[in-house]
Amino acid sequence: MPLNGVEAADTAFILICAALVQLMTPGLAFFYGGLVKDTSVLTMMMQCFISMGVTSIFWFLFGFSLCFGESVGFFGNPWTYMALRGLSVHEALPGQSIPGLLFMAYQGMFAVITPALMTGAFADRFRFKPYLFFIVLWLLFVYCPWCHWLWGGGFLYQWGCRDFAGGIVVHVTAGFGALASLFVVGKREIPEHEKDHHRKPHNVPFVALGTALLWFGWFGFNPGSALACNGVAVAAAVNSEIAASVSTFLWLLIEWIRLGRPTLIGLCVGAIAGLATITPAAGFVEPSGAFVYGLVATFFCFASCELIKQMGLDDALDVWGVHGMGGWIGSILLGAFADSSECMGASPPSICLNPGVPPYRSWEQLGKQTVATLFCSVYSLAVSWVLLKVAYHSPVPFSLQATIFLQVQGPSSSPCTVKGLSGSALI
Repeated sequence: MPLNGVEAADTAFILICAALVQLMTPGLAFFYGGLVKDTSVLTMMMQCFISMGVTSIFWFLFGFSLCFGESVGFFGNPWTYMALRGLSVHEALPGQSIPGLLFMAYQGMFAVITPALMTGAFADRFRFKPYLFFIVLWLLFVYCPWCHWLWGGGFLYQWGCRDFAGGIVVHVTAGFGALASLFVVGKREIPEHEKDHHRKPHNVPFVALGTALLWFGWFGFNPGSALACNGVAVAAAVNSEIAASVSTFLWLLIEWIRLGRPTLIGLCVGAIAGLATITPAAGFVEPSGAFVYGLVATFFCFASCELIKQMGLDDALDVWGVHGMGGWIGSILLGAFADSSECMGASPPSICLNPGVPPYRSWEQLGKQTVATLFCSVYSLAVSWVLLKVAYHSPVPFSLQATIFLQVQGPSSSPCTVKGLSGSALI
């Protein structure tokens, strides 16, 4: 029997999903770390990992309350759950079947990875200490408001806009925050003789490992957003796999045609594009819709990556093109691929994912999704630009060089030394 609204099966499922989403941030560190040059890998991985510490502290103190506390105008009341008061392991929050403390932990994993997504855009150009300052400001003024407006019962949710697992809250905010960073930090100053060194990923197996961890973790990211072990979670898992697989294969084909050979990097980037694009609609669309999402993700995200290069902006790891624009188009298309209006009837077809529960595909829903997505794009770009100006130009009193040197001693007759990863983190 459920105790105070808590279901054991749902609790076990979300516990696993929380662990999977937590694994995505280390996966992102490997993904980004493998794409940059060898002397930047430590900085890149540190910027991803430190978000786990800084964001978790912020989330514990008042971040969760700002997102899911009672509405105070356009924001959540920071006192509602400050320092997690009022959250129990024995009682579920209204409308849920998992402990309130578990819901907090699961949502905290989303908050952790979101600012880390932006690091790929400004690789080699952001000092570590201002980056920590920026994370806190960005969570406070960008992530938490959008989380509350769409997931915490805020005005956009009440208006009818939906975001299943973070197309707007995670990918659009981070993608357009990354775009803002390009205007603040500018291009990397690379001598002509080092340009090839910067363009080539330093460790392709790291990229493949990061992709595997991210793809694996996405089965907590999307299905877990159903907040229950049910058919919607199953649909989200299946849709995620279909969209990612289609985008993986098509991105590989595009690069094969353009370069004359398939590349593992293209395969990996395509997978992430498909996953990011299906995220806002994973629990709202049928598998056939997910297939279309994979098609759209490939061509739309690939074109966006090429566009930003033509604009002369130095998005080092295509964060805006893959995450920002993937979440952008995926959020809008939700209005065209959600359940049909037949699912609102007294006898909905069995194919309906959420019978009797919006959203439903319609011009009205498409319009609402478009307005919310455009609003988020402009808001995240403008506010992130201001915050970056504040953080990036703050005084930094010292710097630290972090170097790892791996020495392998071979047989006595033929000693050998293998140089390992090296890098510097400006603090």
